[in-house]
Amino acid sequence: MSFKFKTIQSISSGLYKEKGSKFISYAIPVNTVDEIKEVVNQYSNKFSDARHVCYAYMLGPERTTYRTNDNGEPSGTAGKPILGQLNSHQLTDVLIIVVRYFGGVLLGTSGLTNAYKEAAIDAIRNAQLIEVELKTTLSIYFEYILMNDVMQICKQFNAEILTQTFENNCFMKINFKKSDESLVLSKFEKVNGLTLEIT
Repeated sequence: MSFKFKTIQSISSGLYKEKGSKFISYAIPVNTVDEIKEVVNQYSNKFSDARHVCYAYMLGPERTTYRTNDNGEPSGTAGKPILGQLNSHQLTDVLIIVVRYFGGVLLGTSGLTNAYKEAAIDAIRNAQLIEVELKTTLSIYFEYILMNDVMQICKQFNAEILTQTFENNCFMKINFKKSDESLVLSKFEKVNGLTLEIT
């Protein structure tokens, strides 16, 4: 299993022209289907004078949530080639929107497929690609006397402390690299009196 995935840092744009038609592309970092619906709405309203606003997205580190939309173009000529580029570059948590302004000349299905593909490529080419490390979030419940043991393990694995409460009964929520998960859990399990919960 891979503990990393590739995505983009911020919104980027691209452009492809063919026989008078303009294909303006946008690669947008996204996290949820609801967010995608909102973004697609925004771009559809912003480019309401365009002939088509097509898109494809890929979500999740396993890259199993995806969708394409041809928005009136012949089936499979827009969303599919856009998704093809997300797959080729192994990107996830990315939405690519391609806005088409019709130039008066029909491109045919192969011409359309190529235009949407090239527009998607240009947006990806102009994006800053980043690699994200998967994290595990762990909640730890313990008595104050065990504080030192807990902090030592956190330090050893460079855990990020998200929330903490230090009283007689203490609570910490931490983040650490998913690739360290089995090691971290085994270390904590050796400390008597801790309650662990992966959240």
